[in-house]
Parts: sequence; C-alpha cells; structure tokens
Amino acid sequence: MDSLQLTAFHLNTTGTKEKNMKTAFVWHESYAWHNTGNAALIIPSDGKSIQSDTHAEDPETKRRFRNLLEMSGLYPQLTHILPRMATEADILRVHSIEHLENIKHLSANGGGETGILTVVGNGSYEIAMLSAGGLLAMIDAIMADEVDNGYALVRPPGHHATRNQAEGFCIFCNSAVAGRYLIDKYDLNRVAFVDWDVHHGNGTEEAFWDDDKGLTISTHQDRFYPADRGFVEQLGEGKGEGYNINIPLPPGSGVGAYVKAFEQVVIPALYKYRPEFIIVPSGFDASAFDPLGRMMMHTDGYRQITKMLMKAAEDLCDGRIMMCHEGGYSRAYTPFCGLAVVETLSGIRTDVEDPFLELAAGMGGQSLQPAQQDVINQAEQVVNKYLK
Repeated sequence: MDSLQLTAFHLNTTGTKEKNMKTAFVWHESYAWHNTGNAALIIPSDGKSIQSDTHAEDPETKRRFRNLLEMSGLYPQLTHILPRMATEADILRVHSIEHLENIKHLSANGGGETGILTVVGNGSYEIAMLSAGGLLAMIDAIMADEVDNGYALVRPPGHHATRNQAEGFCIFCNSAVAGRYLIDKYDLNRVAFVDWDVHHGNGTEEAFWDDDKGLTISTHQDRFYPADRGFVEQLGEGKGEGYNINIPLPPGSGVGAYVKAFEQVVIPALYKYRPEFIIVPSGFDASAFDPLGRMMMHTDGYRQITKMLMKAAEDLCDGRIMMCHEGGYSRAYTPFCGLAVVETLSGIRTDVEDPFLELAAGMGGQSLQPAQQDVINQAEQVVNKYLK
C-alpha cells in the first residue's frame, strides 16, 4: 500500500459523530523525551544482580496512544492546545520550594533517582513544568469556552507526587496544580478529582487533605501503591473531612465493579458536591492487560464510566471536564483504552475496533463480586454521612 492509499485508508475511518462536542487535546514531543533510563520493570539495575530492561514508565505507551489517535482519523478532528510552561508560582501552590529546587538541580546535573521509584533525567525539570503547564493551557481554553472538554496526554505523570517529594514515577502533582490554578485564577470553590488509575492518587489527596475546595475520589486496587494509603477510613481532616473518598477495590475487579462503584459512589458524590470543574487523573493501568495492575477493565468499561462523568459534568458544571494522563503500561492496550475515552469525549466513533475486547470481556469475574460490593457499600456510607 503506497502513502496515498495509506492516507486514504485511515482518513476514511473517521466514523460517526454522536454529539457536537469540541474536544481539546494536549501533547508535545518533549513529553516523550523525559528519560527514565533502564530498569528491570521499575527497579534500577545495578549491573550485577538483575538484568536491565526498559523502565515501565517509558514514553512508548503515550506515543502509541497519540499515534493511534492519528491513524484512526480522530486526531485532526480534535482541537490541539499548545502546552505552556508552568511557572514556579503554579508549582508552589502544591509543592515546597525545596522539592522544586531539588528537581531543578538534578535535571541540570545529569539526573538521578529522587523520591520513591522516580527518576529525573537531563532536562526533566523543564519537561515536568511543560507537563503541568499542559493542563493549565487546557483549563484556560475550557474556561474561555473555546472547547467543551479535553484530554491532556502529558508526561511525566503526577498523581503520586507529594508536597516534598517525587514518588511513583511522578515529579509534580499535575492534577493538584491544575486544581489550585482553577481555585486561584478563576475563583472556583469546588473542584472534583475522579482518579481511576489502578494506583491510589495519594498526591492529589494530600494536596486537598484539609480543604473542602477539592473533592478527591480515587478508585484503585486495594493496598497496591502506596500500600499504606487509599483506605475507606482515610477521609481527610479539618475542613476536608469527608471530602476524600477512597474505593479500594480488590485485585481482579472488572467492569462490573467499576461501573457499580461509579453508579453507587462516584456519581452520587459529584451530585452532592456540585463541582464547578471535574479533573480526571486518567490511568489505564486498571486494564486487563497492564503489567503493573491486577484489574480487568477494558475499552467498553472506560467508555461507560466516561459517559457517566460527562453526564454529571453537563448537569453540574456546564460540561467542564478534563482528563490528565497518569499510568498505563501496556504498549498494546493503553492506546485502545485512550482512544475509547477520547472518542467518548468528542462524540466521534471511529471505525477502529478494539482487537482485545472479546478476550478481556470474556475473562471470568468481570461481573460484580460480593467482596467488591462490600467495599463499594463502605465508600457509599462515607458519601451519605459527609456530603449533604
């Protein structure tokens, strides 16, 4: 097939448009240049005890996600937002000056390990500032009504980074930086975070632990990472008590559990809180084929929960919802999960089919299980007790 035929083949697969939505997309090639080095999955190799390999958080899953958008014909139908550099003031709304200066120093001096399971490479400081700034640029576009919603395919990820340290591949907590930006620049009083990454969103949680201006909801694999965070009884403190909702689903949870968690906990919490903006730290490591997760989500599951969130956003905050990319380490499957979400955001269904869907959907245990329901019931009690 020559180049002209190839172009025609893919640009004819633009599919149908279900609803007239203007969806923004943020990507920059420098995101793929953040260098996490070699490792054996996530553990750096010392050259003696374990053979080195590609670090799990390498650029290819993100780049392949972006490339599938283009090959599907969806990419040119999105509104492309050029990311900007976050300022130090933007970062310091969430992180300490010591943390910022440490990342800046490592980045300018050859890089190295910092925090827990996190690597800084040459130039990673500037890329991390552009990653956080990608969300801020998208927020400006949404708040100006230039677009309806958006997906920020940023890297490095952010939801594990705490005030004083990088953690879990994350340098700056992009979602929390974005939330504080909304509160300070646009004078919002209620920003909701719905984190569906397989790992607990501890960085976002910490940033709003004692503040009711942020409702933080995390659906994640129970006691996976960080193992000491993400329990139902961890509610927040002071003004933030009850505004931190954790749904620690058992390993092996599938679409039935995720849909039920959203129906019974996430969506009711949003309607009670009535956010003015919804941010979704979007990891696809809860998918059935992810090497770092033990869950069983698939593309149709992500479509379902995205539709639920979009309906809530439409009812509560003029449709203002933004996804920011976090984890997802399957080079084969992360792109299809991402495509499913962006198709749903935009209302454009392409002709690309998920070749793994039948296998994932047929896995035993995809339906809701009693132990999963028990956890969801516990989280529902938090919503009913604290959110009025």
